[in-house]
Amino acid sequence: MGRGRSSRVPLRRSLLGRLLGVSALVAACSVAATAWLAVQTTSGAIKQEQGQNLTADARIYDTLLGYAARHPTWDGVDATVRELAEQSGRRVALTTQGRQPLADSATATAPPALPPEASAVVDPLSVDTVLAARSTEGQGTAADRIDPRAVGPFLLPAAERAALRRTADRNAVCLNRAGIASDVVVGPSGRPRVQMVGNDPERALGTRCDPSDLDAPTATEKKALSALDALADACLKRQGRDGVRLNQDLSWGEAVAVPRPAPLPSDAREAAPVPAVEPPRELTGEDDRAIASCVGTARSEQLSSYVASPALLFIGDEGGATVPGFDLSPANTAKIAGAAALVLALTVGASVLAGARLVRPLHALTGAAQRMRDGEEHASVPVRGDDEIGRLAAAFNDMSAHRARLEEQRKAMVSDVAHELRTPLSNIRGWLEAAQDGLADPDPAFVDSLLEEAVQLQHIIDDLQDLAAADAGVLRLHPEPVPVGELLGQVAAAHQARAETAGVTLTVVAGAAPVLHADPVRLRQAVGNLVSNAVRHTPAGGTVTLRAYGSGPGPEVVVIEVADTGTGIPAADLPYVFDRFWRAEKSRSRRTGGSGLGLAIVRKLAEAHGGTAGASSTEGMGSAFTLRLPATAPSP
Repeated sequence: MGRGRSSRVPLRRSLLGRLLGVSALVAACSVAATAWLAVQTTSGAIKQEQGQNLTADARIYDTLLGYAARHPTWDGVDATVRELAEQSGRRVALTTQGRQPLADSATATAPPALPPEASAVVDPLSVDTVLAARSTEGQGTAADRIDPRAVGPFLLPAAERAALRRTADRNAVCLNRAGIASDVVVGPSGRPRVQMVGNDPERALGTRCDPSDLDAPTATEKKALSALDALADACLKRQGRDGVRLNQDLSWGEAVAVPRPAPLPSDAREAAPVPAVEPPRELTGEDDRAIASCVGTARSEQLSSYVASPALLFIGDEGGATVPGFDLSPANTAKIAGAAALVLALTVGASVLAGARLVRPLHALTGAAQRMRDGEEHASVPVRGDDEIGRLAAAFNDMSAHRARLEEQRKAMVSDVAHELRTPLSNIRGWLEAAQDGLADPDPAFVDSLLEEAVQLQHIIDDLQDLAAADAGVLRLHPEPVPVGELLGQVAAAHQARAETAGVTLTVVAGAAPVLHADPVRLRQAVGNLVSNAVRHTPAGGTVTLRAYGSGPGPEVVVIEVADTGTGIPAADLPYVFDRFWRAEKSRSRRTGGSGLGLAIVRKLAEAHGGTAGASSTEGMGSAFTLRLPATAPSP
């Protein structure tokens, strides 16, 4: 028992150490992962909120930019500002460049002061390309700082719009009939254009449709374009450069240096000489940059009276608060470290309690196992739950009880074997000593008595040898076709004399039993043991019946039954009848005692043939032992 107590410490330390180590590692990893995930999630949320705010700001900017492009003043913008504030949940305010209020969505009587820096400058003639690019509705590009919705004098009247729309609809219908999916798109000036799927105008060349009908400028566009040409030429002339002629899309070709003489009277036009026209000069890159600058300046000058003046845009929260951030200051770091330490301490404490609770039943199991090792017959442990440890304790208790039962059977087996061997040996020794002393005459009766004892001794030894071979898996079978009815008749004939001596009637009911593929010698041995056991426990006047029949559709199973009208077996003893050296009646008389090995051999022989052995009994009315064997026994 001292060794048992000393061996507990390493087990506990090892289990607790591993459990605590794993728990601490899991807790540390969990805390680190949680902190990292919190930082990443918070940062991602902030970035996402900032991105959403930028998108909302760009949409607000684009809406107000469109308003300024379509209106010459900011009058009436209040409704638009309030609507944008409701949609975005932000405060939207517009002021002049001198910070004079134009519109403000703040509802408070005394709204918070506006920040010192404006969110953007709303000027359709100088678009903020960054905000315009973020807006899903924005029209501005980095190459053109003028909002395309600022059309000014290029805005078409209703008559020209209707005429162009009819032409566009006609071309779209023609293209659709030709298998080219097309639709009409109307621009900010009211000019329609035909847009083909894939945006490939060359696809229409092979058809009768001619979308170029829409390329010709209208009278309004010609007038506006002529005025723009004059403004651009004036700018170029101030730089000493030749003028250009702008196309409808505001592109230009070669420079023109055509002299423009004063108008002559009509009667002098025929006599006036035609001035010489210089050939067009090829433009250089510097010329293109100068022309582009002058065209931009001319457009701004031409549109300035048609758009609202620049305004400052302020976008913020209603209360003036800023977007929350994540400040990992030393105080925040200390808080995170403290929370991590607390989680780690709680995890270790819980692990210690769980480990102690886990080790306590393992201690009990270890002690009980060591008591079994030290020779205690039965050692059990308390079962405190239905968890894994509880089921382990229950299994250990079952094993301990089974071990104790096997130990009792072993002791009984040693006692029974000693008694069974001692009885015939004592008789043989007694008769031989009597013959040696001249007290017994070695006549035939003397020899028969010695032979009977030797046969009994040989029978016990053969039974033990058969059981040992079956346990070792070396029990040899020699299967062959066996008529079951004939085999039952042979067994009955072999036990007929003993049955008549006991006053018991043997009856064979085979019927149309099928042929069984089995070892005939071993099968006769198994059935003979059953018949011998039945005759032994059947009183005079009783009957022992041998019966065989098929079971199954094939039949696939052959059932051999040995039933008697004996004393029967109590229900509590029935599960143990096939155990070795077990007997319901503990006497060792020659009539009823037996060796306690016959039924154990029957079960082993049935299992060797791939079958089973079973028993049923009603106390006081008799018992029935059955062998269920497959029609085709397994090969040896």
